[in-house]
Amino acid sequence: MPRLQLADGTVEALKWLALLLMTGDHVNKYLFNETLPYLFEAGRLAMPLFVVVLAYNLARPGTVENGAYRRTALRLFLFGVLATPPFIALGGLLYGGYPLNILFTLLVITLATEACDRAAQGRPLFWGLALLVVVVGGAWVEFWWPAVLLGLCVGWYVRRPNLLAAVGAVLALAALTPINGNAWALAALPVLLAARWVRPDLPRWRWLFYAYYPLHLLALWLIRIPMAKAGYLFLI
Repeated sequence: MPRLQLADGTVEALKWLALLLMTGDHVNKYLFNETLPYLFEAGRLAMPLFVVVLAYNLARPGTVENGAYRRTALRLFLFGVLATPPFIALGGLLYGGYPLNILFTLLVITLATEACDRAAQGRPLFWGLALLVVVVGGAWVEFWWPAVLLGLCVGWYVRRPNLLAAVGAVLALAALTPINGNAWALAALPVLLAARWVRPDLPRWRWLFYAYYPLHLLALWLIRIPMAKAGYLFLI
């Protein structure tokens, strides 16, 4: 199986693309009641791209030794908590604050990947911990188990290209169809394949992408307050 090798600038470009798609999707959802054309469909690519970027970065050599898992998990937890109030206030959830926002989805992927990584290093008890994180954590976060399995399969493939991991990633994307109401998540595959040939020179903005998520939700919430007072109705 061919290796998935992306230049650092390409990884950053994928993050920017995912951020733009997510922003357009949220503007459409929270301000325009999903009435703007194409933004909802395009937004279905955002989560898979964020997951691919996370899984690719976690699969870099020495992630356990240099503490990258712990740093990533702490950042995701911190900014996930900060994003929770506006996330709930904007509405559109199944029940109360459920499911937890996308940063917690990425947190579950990070914790499960670390457990798998440690198990592969000769500590088999971590396989049980990984399973527990996937089963329990995946039940509480946005996009549920398909998103978590996508992250694990992509990370597995990056470390050791194999057919089972590739099929698992495709099946995880396909499993998002009933959640999204369409199959647009699968469009992340050609985007990812095309990205292998694109090598932009982009700097890494590590904290920007963490901070942007709660900040843009807060901004949308604040924008919606005067719109509601002016008579706009919003689906919640």
